Amino acid sequence: MKKNRLKKFLTGLLCACTVIAGAQFAAKSVPGEVAEAAALYRPVTIQSALIEGNQVVVRTSSAAVPAGDGKFYLFANEVYQDGPVGKVIATAPAGKDAVFSFPLAYNTTESNLDRKFIVAVKQNGGWVQVSHEHYITNPEALAKFTMPRMQVGIKGYFPDMTKADVYADAAKLGVQQIVYNLPIGALTGSGINYVYDGQTYSFNAQTVANYDAMFKQWNKMGVSVTLTLLNDNSSPADLKHPDSRNGFAGRGYAFNTAEPAGVKHLAAVAAFLGEHYSGANGMAQVDNWVIGNEINARTEWYYLPSTNLEYNVSAYIKAFRIFYNGIKSKNANANIYNSLDQEWQRKSNPGCFLSKDYLDQFNADILREGNIDWGLSFHPYNTPLYDPMAWRQLGSLLNNTVRTKYITMENFHILVDYMHQPQFLAPNGKVRDISISEIGYTSSYGEDKQYASLAYGYQMAASFPEVSAFMYFRQTDAQSEVNAHLAQGLYALNGHRKAAYDLYRVLGTPQAGPALSKASSIIGTDVNQLVASRAVYTR
Repeated sequence: MKKNRLKKFLTGLLCACTVIAGAQFAAKSVPGEVAEAAALYRPVTIQSALIEGNQVVVRTSSAAVPAGDGKFYLFANEVYQDGPVGKVIATAPAGKDAVFSFPLAYNTTESNLDRKFIVAVKQNGGWVQVSHEHYITNPEALAKFTMPRMQVGIKGYFPDMTKADVYADAAKLGVQQIVYNLPIGALTGSGINYVYDGQTYSFNAQTVANYDAMFKQWNKMGVSVTLTLLNDNSSPADLKHPDSRNGFAGRGYAFNTAEPAGVKHLAAVAAFLGEHYSGANGMAQVDNWVIGNEINARTEWYYLPSTNLEYNVSAYIKAFRIFYNGIKSKNANANIYNSLDQEWQRKSNPGCFLSKDYLDQFNADILREGNIDWGLSFHPYNTPLYDPMAWRQLGSLLNNTVRTKYITMENFHILVDYMHQPQFLAPNGKVRDISISEIGYTSSYGEDKQYASLAYGYQMAASFPEVSAFMYFRQTDAQSEVNAHLAQGLYALNGHRKAAYDLYRVLGTPQAGPALSKASSIIGTDVNQLVASRAVYTR
């Protein structure tokens, strides 16, 4: 206890010294890891930034009031601005507790919805930042298009929309959810004008009509829709982060959170999608939104040239909050997810980040800058991807501890337990929603192993109340994946319906017993007992 008190005293002393002696340093824009270090020594804490009516109310506390002219100055920065460089939007008497109030100015050129707020004081004729950054955390207070969620069960898949009978086939399978992709570049075009924050944006009417027709049919069937937003080569330059526009050939790029025009365009896309697919006024409904794909896979799906984890996560969070605020300000019931792969503590690609490290940094940054109700989208594929046995993975690649190299369905409980930690809980104190938004099993080494793996994986997912979706990837094989021994479809390329199809049709129903018995005979032990034991058997 004495050591703790001494530590607190020294920390407070260092805090005060930093504010006074380090004024010049703190006043500068400090990117990347330097900004992170600087944020550790801020004597003022922004406790909340909430929409209240047509106002934003920011509340702060301070253990030691920093020296200045007797006032706290609240800056409203754009997401690409660091330090006290934006506009002073409100002031309050400097004190241990302070309250700022100012207009939200929603959907105007001066909107504060996506801005970040910092407290500064005046010292020696300059500004000194004395708080961390903080964002608005309740955009749902604005939502006028909120509809009840359609989600009723976890069984879902990625549909093959080229199949003439895709909807009838889904009805036979009894899928309750589908996941689909939207490259935001496909929205580029004309035909739909949308005014947001005082500026008119044009969206591709044909693309929107195609997605409308698709989603309305799924909605009509009572199927919940999850949409993954991708930033690929089809995106216009202003939606790609300027650092990623260096000629690198990847499948996905970081969203533009570094330039004024790009940030405004991104916010308009988010608001348009949130409103248009809210389900209100006869529109189609999207319940769940995944922002990017496997964002820790930097050189594959969310490209930025920097290899600094803090910089990459910070850039992603800025985009995540823009989409979160834009969508939730239209539809309060929408769920917004990040997206991580199964490479928990081992990289298969040196250009990527470990998903555990990325998750830890993402959560820490969100907590520091204003906790929101984000969800975790995770892809617990077998490792290697072409391994056909979900119930018995390679011992060299995974185990039953948090130090495991990979997280698959066999040790998925490690991730669930990890998300139960107090620092990972949602603002309401509950465990965050976990969506298995992509998972598949290969039949390249026999349909029996695919059958057993699917039974095991689904039953494992269904055993966790924290899991809201099990999205099987995919309905039909893809040639490029088959070439890599990843024949994951329920259908083969020639139209052959695999044994896994008949299994998936009954999973989650009272008729599943015989199919699970068949899976148990393939595995060599009762699949439900194996799931309940949470045992990790390796080979």
